[in-house]
Amino acid sequence: MSEPTNQPTDHPAVEMLPAWSQAEGAARAAAAFRERFGTEPDGVWSAPGRVNVIGEHTDYNGGLCLPIALPHRTYVALASRAATDGDPDRVRLASAQEQGTWEGQIADVAPGSVQGWAAYAVGVAWALREAGHAVHGFDAVVDSCVPYGAGLSSSAALECAVAVALDEVHALGLGGDDAGRARLAAACIRAENEIAGAPTGGMDQAASLRCTQGHALLLDNRDGSTRHIPLDLAEHGLALLVVDTRAPHQLADGQYAARRAQCHAAAEALGLETLREVEDLDAALERLAGTLPGGTDVDVIRRRVHHVVTDTRRVELVERLLDADDVEAVGPVLTEAHASLRDDYEVSVRELDLAVESAVAAGALGGRMVGGGFGGSAVALVRAEDVEAVATAVATAFAEAGPAAPAFLVATAEAPAGRSA
Repeated sequence: MSEPTNQPTDHPAVEMLPAWSQAEGAARAAAAFRERFGTEPDGVWSAPGRVNVIGEHTDYNGGLCLPIALPHRTYVALASRAATDGDPDRVRLASAQEQGTWEGQIADVAPGSVQGWAAYAVGVAWALREAGHAVHGFDAVVDSCVPYGAGLSSSAALECAVAVALDEVHALGLGGDDAGRARLAAACIRAENEIAGAPTGGMDQAASLRCTQGHALLLDNRDGSTRHIPLDLAEHGLALLVVDTRAPHQLADGQYAARRAQCHAAAEALGLETLREVEDLDAALERLAGTLPGGTDVDVIRRRVHHVVTDTRRVELVERLLDADDVEAVGPVLTEAHASLRDDYEVSVRELDLAVESAVAAGALGGRMVGGGFGGSAVALVRAEDVEAVATAVATAFAEAGPAAPAFLVATAEAPAGRSA
């Protein structure tokens, strides 16, 4: 009798993260509002998470980035208190993802005064008031299918959904054109920076409010100007596979702030407003040795500058490739960007490296970590017929290496924030 042959081990299950339709998301949020407050909301508004195709940590350095809005959205059912008697400044906030209800007065909101997720929501009302808009209290319930903590801007989606809701119920008139949406984005950025205490740049809010369906948003963070670049990967037989590594992702911590401070110190030492003004990279790196304050680790600062400048150049390269309809050539640029984020900017982690390496080994055209780093998600540009195989290979690599099982979604360029019901 012949010896039995070894059977291949079963591959781990691949978990895909579905997006709700806007009708489903709006119905969920409205039902949660009725259950929590016993009344009907004035409406339901939603805003998308984002994934950035290329250009990471360039936003707060005046550089370029190229995000798209995801089909995964955060929904906010909201009722204004402006016309009610009694306490028109009062805010009540609840979330399907969190326990309890946050209550407070907009007038009492200030940096450091609100903790947790509610800071991102009520902070937008505070920021709009600070910008001179007459914003009153409100009741709101949040529900979301944007993966939390995945580096896909769940916080910006929350801010932007609240922003478009407050804009409409107070007739601020900002949501109707791009210039007004840029002002809403500025309020959301201020809410995140000052009330939530996360020193992020402006890409996430711009993507959530200013993207258009079927396009990537080329955002120039030096002047806020945009260009919408058609991006229909399916037309080219391609897909953008997002890997949520499930590695904890936190931006309101010292590492992200340290990178931002290092870049600011470098620009100051070079006599520049931002690192976007660097034209001769080699000369700038050489100058830093003699201009940085004593005690500074010059090699570290040089590597930070090298990443920021070269990543904006990679955005420009991807823009040219998309304009030339050479979409497959974007893949290797993503992989090059990952190496820069890993080695020069030092914001990758084991899980992100594993996701990129295993995806490329399984046939992806390229891949990189996305978002602020230190956890979160990676993306891989894959041929459409290879999505399942690449996802299975990544899940298998994680199962063999020991981290928690990742989850996946396919990113398509979707619509910006607006009313859903």
